[in-house]
Amino acid sequence: MIRLALLAGFLIASTRAALAGGTLEDVRAAGVLACGVTIESEDYSKSESHGDLSDLGLDLCRAVAAVVLGDAGKVTPAVFPDDTKSLAAVASGKIVLLAGGTPNLADEAAYGIAFGPPVFLDGQGFLVRRQDGLAAIKDLEGKQVCYITETRAEDDLIDGLARRGVHVIPFPFEETGEMEAALVTGHCATIAASVSQLAGMRTGFHAKTPDYEVMPETISVLPFAPVYKAGDPHWAQIVSWTRHALVLAEEAGVTRDNAAALRGNGRPSQRYLLGGVPGIGKPLGLDDGWAFRAITAVGNYGEIFERDVGDRSPLRIARGRNALWTRGGVMYAPSVR
Repeated sequence: MIRLALLAGFLIASTRAALAGGTLEDVRAAGVLACGVTIESEDYSKSESHGDLSDLGLDLCRAVAAVVLGDAGKVTPAVFPDDTKSLAAVASGKIVLLAGGTPNLADEAAYGIAFGPPVFLDGQGFLVRRQDGLAAIKDLEGKQVCYITETRAEDDLIDGLARRGVHVIPFPFEETGEMEAALVTGHCATIAASVSQLAGMRTGFHAKTPDYEVMPETISVLPFAPVYKAGDPHWAQIVSWTRHALVLAEEAGVTRDNAAALRGNGRPSQRYLLGGVPGIGKPLGLDDGWAFRAITAVGNYGEIFERDVGDRSPLRIARGRNALWTRGGVMYAPSVR
């Protein structure tokens, strides 16, 4: 019995010591959150799987800053031109959070990093001309498909279409501009790339943007997730649960505008999430208002999505699989209780 009591005391003391140091302590000492996003300066690089999701990433940065510093404005953003440089910045400690990257084993091992839960589920899709009437992947049978060679798009195209038994005519390119011209002039039926890249490409057609659409089907899943240095489980928990809180808020009907009212007068689950019922902060070593600050700073997940990549943004990406699991999608967060 004495040994058990001593062991319990040791575990509690160790946990408190761990919570007192690490990345959280460094961020609080600095007074700002060093957070990075990737925005390609010119053409797509061979290492990039996503388009410009920087607005979404910056909102995650602001939410985490609100949680740990009490102020969503205390973010020092760093912009990187490709994944290679942004992941190296995480590994070197130049930034404590990258929002975000594509989880994979090779990068984890090479850079000593870890990935949190996805904030956006991207995937290999197809950009087509509306006038051609291509509505599903099966409609691409025998068609010429454009893509940037020696990229993940090429690998996903081969694997994804092979699984579906769809045979196409590959049309590889080295330059994005030339590939876009091939679609516009009808030399290829579609462009294959991640949905976020295709959405950004479509905005570049300006007045002709409504003439093009991203097909609803995808042939792969490319999660866009927060990235941080491996080895600090407490920091990983804080980042992950910040993301979870934003998703739970949408599921619970909590918005940026009604959060303050619901904190005192909402349903029990709403009040607990918002810190109106004591206890939500203890497991993370934070105060009970951490989730409330994140939600009131940037809104719930649905508000963020629509503003940054959805119908209220130039990208106009459909919710699709990023809808809540209660609304036909797969976006989910574990309970805080």
